[in-house]
This record gives sequence, C-alpha cells and structure tokens, in this order.
Amino acid sequence: MHRRRLAPLAAVSALATLAPAFAASTATAAPAAAPSAGTPSAVFSPAAKSVLDRYAKQKPTWKRCDAETSAAYQCATVKVPLDYRKPGGKRIDLAISRIRTAEPGKRRGILLSNPGGPGGEGLWMPLMMKEELPRSVLKSYDLVGFDPRGVGRSSPVSCNLTPEQENWLRPYKAETYAKDVAWARTVADKCSEKMGDRLPHITTRNTARDMDLVRAILGEKKLSYFGYSYGTYLGAVYAQLFPSRADRFVLDSAVDPQRAWRGMIQWWAEGAEPAFDRWTEWAAARSKTYGLGDTPKKVEGTFWDLVARAGEDPIDLDGQPVTGDDIRSGMRAAVFSPQSATEAFVELKKAADGKPVATEKLKAFTGSAVRGTAGAAVGTPADNGTASFWAVVCGDNSAVWSGDPETYRRDAIEDKGRYPLFGDFASSIKPCAFWGKSAEPATVIKNKVGSLVVQNEWDSQTPLPSGQALHAQLKGSRMVTVLGGEGHGVYPSGNTCTDGAVNRYLATGKLPAKDVTCKATAASNAQARQNEKPDALPGSPVPERAPNRF
Repeated sequence: MHRRRLAPLAAVSALATLAPAFAASTATAAPAAAPSAGTPSAVFSPAAKSVLDRYAKQKPTWKRCDAETSAAYQCATVKVPLDYRKPGGKRIDLAISRIRTAEPGKRRGILLSNPGGPGGEGLWMPLMMKEELPRSVLKSYDLVGFDPRGVGRSSPVSCNLTPEQENWLRPYKAETYAKDVAWARTVADKCSEKMGDRLPHITTRNTARDMDLVRAILGEKKLSYFGYSYGTYLGAVYAQLFPSRADRFVLDSAVDPQRAWRGMIQWWAEGAEPAFDRWTEWAAARSKTYGLGDTPKKVEGTFWDLVARAGEDPIDLDGQPVTGDDIRSGMRAAVFSPQSATEAFVELKKAADGKPVATEKLKAFTGSAVRGTAGAAVGTPADNGTASFWAVVCGDNSAVWSGDPETYRRDAIEDKGRYPLFGDFASSIKPCAFWGKSAEPATVIKNKVGSLVVQNEWDSQTPLPSGQALHAQLKGSRMVTVLGGEGHGVYPSGNTCTDGAVNRYLATGKLPAKDVTCKATAASNAQARQNEKPDALPGSPVPERAPNRF
C-alpha cells in the first residue's frame, strides 16, 4: 500500500477560550521538584496548576489541513509548556490533527495515534487510521494525530547536522574509532549549541504530558491510543503517568521499557542472529533455485565470503559503493524475511561479478542509509528527524549511557564476537556518551492498565522478547503473538486473526480472556515486506520506515 506523501499541511494558532472542564487533573501532568521514576508527581503548586488550567482552556482553531486532502481532515496548533516544571515559562507549538467520526451519536471519544520514531511525524495518522480501521471502530472515535514536541510542525528542533553527521550506525574499527568518538562528541556539541535550552525537555515523559493536555483541550475524560514501535513506549509511559485516563490502548511492535534506549539499539544485533540462522536454513532448502549452498553452513560461508570480498573491493551498485560493512548492516534488517533476504543477496552476488541485476530487489542494501526527514514539510530542518531522535534517545535515560569511550570500544569488540552481523554497529559509541544529564529519571513501567500488545515473531526492530517484556510490565495487558509473522508493524496485515483481535478490542473495549497466538499467512507476510520499504508512505503502519529508527 505504497502511497504518495501528503502535501504540506496547514496549521494555525489556538486561542485561549473556555473548553470543557479540565479540573485539577493537570496536577499530574507536571513533575514535582523530585519526581518518582515510575509515577506521576502528586505535589504541584496551586499557581502552577492554574497556569496549566489555562493551557487546557485553549480552543483550537481548526482548518482544512491541505487543499489536496479531505475537508474532514483538519489541523490546528496549540501551545504547551516547554518545561512542565515551569508552565508559566517558555511555550512551544504542538501541531494536532483530527477526523471526526461520521456517526457522532455513537461516538465514544478520541483515538490518538503515533507512528514510531523517536522523531516520526504523526500529523497524518488520522488519514491512515481512517483508511484502515473498520466501520465498527471508526464510528466510535474522532481520530487524532500530532507531531510530537520537537518534530515536524511542533516547534521542530535541529542540530545543523550534515548528512555525514546524521549517519550514526557505524561499525567498530580500531583504525577509525578515534574519528567515531570525535563524531559522537561533535554531534552532541552541535545539538547543545543549537538547542541546549530545549534538549532536557524533548523527552517521552513530556510528550506523554502533551498527549494528556491534548486530551484536556479536546474536552475528553479519557483517551484511547494506537502506537507503533516507539509509540508503544510512549503509550506505556502515558499509561504509567495517567492510568485513570487511559482507555483502550493498542501497542504494536513493542519496545521493552527497561532497555530504553541503548539496550533497544542492541536488541537489533541480538535479534538478528536467530533470524540470520533461519535465513541460512531457508536458503539452503532452496539451493537449486538460489545456488547459495545446500546446507546452512555453506550458505553462511557464501555470505561471509562476499562480506570479505566487498571489504577489499566494494561492490558498485549504480555508482554507489557497497562495502562488507554495508552488507552486514543491510542484511541485519533483510533476514527477518528469508525470501527477501535471499533474493537481495543473489542480486548482490551478481553485481559483485559484474552481471546485470534487478535493482528493485536490492533495497535492503541500497536503502540502508535512509535517514533524516526526507519528504518532511517545507520549513522543517533537514536534520529534524535525527536531532529529535537523539534528544529522546539520549535524554530519556542518560544513566544507561556511559561517558567513557573505552566502554563502547570494549562493548563493540565483545558484541561483534557475540553477534557478528551487527553487534559492533549497535554497541559502538553514540552521541549520548557526551549528552547532558536527564532532567528526570527514566519511567518505570508497572501498572494494571488494560492494553493490547501486538507482536510479530520475526521483527527487525523490536524482536519478540521485547514485546514479551512490555507485556509483562503492563500487568493488565493481553498479547497477540503472530507466529511466523515477519516485519515491523503488525496491523493491518489482512490476517483475520490479528486484525480481528485489534478491531474487536477497539470496538468493544474487551480484551481477550487470555493471550492470543495467531499464525502468519503468505499474504500477511507479503504485506509486511511491502511495509518494510524505507520510503513507505501513509497507508502502511509506519512512515519512512528505515533500519535506524523504531
């Protein structure tokens, strides 16, 4: 379901007029001086509560988002505090969108959504949800989207990074490590210089607070939510901070909160190894068709032989050199679909031998460098996706990022041995090593809010154990596991088992009596492969999907 990108969206300022009652609930939207890591703060001054009440009384001025989209798709801009500890201080914009239900008499409330990231624009999400959700669900909700703080049209951040500085998944090499350390320090320094006053406040906890303010501005007592990938963590944080206001929550392709964020990047390497083994078995069983070897060991040898060869003499793909490290990086994401990985690798071998190739099958390798905010709205900084990514990944939990470059060197060497496909990419140094200290401790997720966690068995970004971990931490959740499911982003897949479980929950609010196991179909996995294109557009679960984002 590959569709054109939406044209630039209009957004207008909100006026501060009376909205339905927000009461004193804003007290928990802001942290106290020394907030608990896992619960909303209970101490907040009356003056500050009064300021937040005024935010809640904003009346958005809704306008048609764009002349090329439906008039029902409306956009507005509201103001939110940069720092919820000082709500009377600097304000920033939050761009929001909505499509109202066509059956207001059957309306339950709002369904807010997030496509992933961190750094993913979500203003367009109501269009996708309107297209994919069945009428049984659509009649119950106004569909609401937003660009998270610092992203897209929501006061976008920038570090003035060059394209080379945005290239952050770097393999460990002893001879280049000093340059990689310098790169990481430079990125952190540029971000601090460009947006140092904002950095501590571009976090998941504050985005969750923004979500609750949107709920209040729209006059709702509760909100329902659909989050993909990073959006699952955002949803879990919201549920932890505001458990009484979380209604029906669907968390698709889940992040393990205890591993946010260095550990989640390392999951990419850990999860790739069993997928690589599965690929070698698949290709070996079809050796007569693909010729990569008739045993898994031989297929593995064919792979590493080409990696070594390209390390010495990069493969030319239409003028783009592909090194051995590029092959490792591309294969990390590709192997979660054995068929796609095999077809791509066969074409890569042809290219290495100077033979004609089917370039459309080589996206795993030619698309592995996708980064930034390609296709973003006019006026959004070119590095906004990367800048907002680092703001969250580094700022959510600085405690997990060592400030010692030698720690990353040791980890990269060790993990390349343990996870040869991608271990050194994942564990080598990142700009977070030189970031400032987090303004708040990381959120501990442990609550009984009802939610539905949905997970493919073979997921390139959030492996199955990650989804199982979030399910365990959300004590009131149920989990839908898709055995044999490939790709990152389950819903919608056309699989009646998985799509049905999600639709029933959103329509009725009733979670399954117990966890559900579905089996992938050829069609649902084919849909997953389509959705895995790095330039996927609205109509697939996550936009601009790339192997360097959640």
